[in-house]
Amino acid sequence: MIAQAPVYSRIVGTGSALPERCVDNATLAAELALEGVETSDDWIVARTGIRQRYLAGPEVSSSVLGARAARAALEASGLDAAQIDLIIVATSTPDFIFPSTACLIQRELGIAGGAAFDVQAVCSGFVYGLAVADSMIRTGAARHALVIGAETFSRILDWQDRGTCVLFGDGAGAVVLSASNTPGILASKLHADGRHESILRTAGSVSHGQVIGHPFLTMDGQAVFKLAVTVLDEVARETVAAVGLSVSDIDWLIPHQANVRILQATGRKLGISPDRVVVTVDRHANTSAASVPLALDVAMRDGRIQPGHRVMLQGVGGGFAWGAALVQF
Repeated sequence: MIAQAPVYSRIVGTGSALPERCVDNATLAAELALEGVETSDDWIVARTGIRQRYLAGPEVSSSVLGARAARAALEASGLDAAQIDLIIVATSTPDFIFPSTACLIQRELGIAGGAAFDVQAVCSGFVYGLAVADSMIRTGAARHALVIGAETFSRILDWQDRGTCVLFGDGAGAVVLSASNTPGILASKLHADGRHESILRTAGSVSHGQVIGHPFLTMDGQAVFKLAVTVLDEVARETVAAVGLSVSDIDWLIPHQANVRILQATGRKLGISPDRVVVTVDRHANTSAASVPLALDVAMRDGRIQPGHRVMLQGVGGGFAWGAALVQF
């Protein structure tokens, strides 16, 4: 019997999408002041590194942004939508309770038949989705997958809470993952610890036509910072060790774009120089599950990521959930 060559998955295209409305800190501060909420550009930049964010209009949903990002990724990959046999969407802000946002994007792309479903791991969602798609391709359950992070977080923010409302933005990022005989996704590690669920959550639900519980995002910023920096350091080391590599073998680090302080602290703990950490939080703010693929697409399109480079993708957020994927291009 002739042994079959192992099947791997590789990222063959990336794409992203942002709403039309870009809101800088000064504009946001002026709008919040009308509602009696005091903040400023200096205050936001000093604490977060964020200078602007994109906010979706009422007609722009997570599926709309996700479909735009998917089309851009497909164009970059050279594949047709009809070749996609798996769609995984990471989102905490789906269009509906059901059907899934993935099914809505599948319809928008004009395809049918392949598996389509959402994953809900908040800001870790894209890395979770990438790991699932990689596993399905490796086992032969799919050949070409779209993995999308799409969010409209502006709709679950309490705009009276300056500690959270200035942090988030809307957007989507996508990758096309294809079967290959050359390794691409070298390793991925996923974790969660529900004991910390209270530090970052939107604890509302819909029952009998009413919202039950708190409908807006709440966060213990200091607790999130401490836990995020610790687990991002640990999971990066765990992921490179899984394939016999070390942190020094990482060409680019793309952590979840939550706060520039978290990005800087993570890079320092790992011994990765700031010029090898991709930062887009200043222009996109925190877009939850969309932040990692958005940053990846920026770094791909501006030429920083080159063939042969190893890129560490990291997600961390509510759950508390976190994960990493080491990708070779």
